[in-house]
Amino acid sequence: MNPKSYLLIPAGAVLVLSLAGCGAEPAATPSPQAVATDTSTPRGEDAEHADEAGQEEAGHDEEAVHDEEAGHDEAEEGAEPVRMDAAALEAAGIKLATLDARSLSEPLQAPGEVLDNAYGTTLITPRVEALVVRRHAKLGDEVAVGAPLVTLSSVEVAQAQGALAIAEQDWKRVQSLGREAVSGRRYQEAQVTVEQARATARAYGLPGTATGRSNGEFTLTAPHAGRLTEDAFVVGERIEPGRTLFRLVDESVVWVDATLPAEQARRIAIDSTAQVVLGPVRLPGKVVQRAHRTSENTRTALVRIEVANEGDRLHGGDYVEVYLDAGGGSDPQLAVPTAALVQLEGENVVFKETDGALAPVAVRPGPVVGDHTVIADGLVIGDRVVVEGAYVLKAQMLKAQLGEGHGH
Repeated sequence: MNPKSYLLIPAGAVLVLSLAGCGAEPAATPSPQAVATDTSTPRGEDAEHADEAGQEEAGHDEEAVHDEEAGHDEAEEGAEPVRMDAAALEAAGIKLATLDARSLSEPLQAPGEVLDNAYGTTLITPRVEALVVRRHAKLGDEVAVGAPLVTLSSVEVAQAQGALAIAEQDWKRVQSLGREAVSGRRYQEAQVTVEQARATARAYGLPGTATGRSNGEFTLTAPHAGRLTEDAFVVGERIEPGRTLFRLVDESVVWVDATLPAEQARRIAIDSTAQVVLGPVRLPGKVVQRAHRTSENTRTALVRIEVANEGDRLHGGDYVEVYLDAGGGSDPQLAVPTAALVQLEGENVVFKETDGALAPVAVRPGPVVGDHTVIADGLVIGDRVVVEGAYVLKAQMLKAQLGEGHGH
């Protein structure tokens, strides 16, 4: 090989190698159009399913938002009012009332004992030593004023009767003669003598005038109407002065002493009302006295109630229950019976009548006084609300709501 051929061969080889390297470079480096085409090409079934899933998920989210908004709207609307005619209300035991401000009071319950009215009680006793001759009444009798009770006999009474008879006779004679016929001293002596004799007779329980008899017998009579609750003698018995023969009690009015803790007794006002209960019997009364002394042992105090004993139902010694007015407050307040308040969806509500329907109204309750609860907010005077049967109405309303829920 000549030198020229040797030189050309390497040059050709180099040229071929150069051209080969340049030809491989377009295959490895895609054009801009190819790059854009490769990016948009994954449009197969998988991509389409992915798009459909995304659209379905978005639809579910939109539906959930719609349901949530509807739920909020339904919650804001509250429970549907209940419509019931008068017959249905009566059958369900539901009663309505119109609200008005009222003075509330808290009743206190206390045990009590019936006592005889001391102002209507009289002890029938002789004022002189005497012997029982006759009985005109017996234990348990109800007697009228002036009725004879017992006849007694006494020597002292006989002497008083005789002295009264003589003094009256002498006084009548002096009066008939006149002041002109007798001296002033004689006239005055006769007058004083008869007055003293009459006073002695009255002191022995005798009439103030002579009866024409001086045998020592005298009869004790009833000074007022009432019942004989004590009878402690027998005929023929000698009775000492001051001994009780009969106890005469006017039972038309009785006393009841109620026992309360001292701090509660102070809350009871004089002239306040009370209720006295003995079994099925319930009688009204009035507080007439409050003890100013507290028991050292029990720390209790007595409150006395005066009761008109209609039908003679209460008797001394009976144990009763007493309900007293503790005077919760004098200012009128808007209140409903505590039973009219119910819990609905976590709120205190009262059922209010509006346009002939009963709907729950949220209220803010205040203090409880007795069986009523003060309403601080939510109702006004003149509102007509359910005062009895609120729980029945609540149950019916919840039942209706459950029924609507199953209907969906």
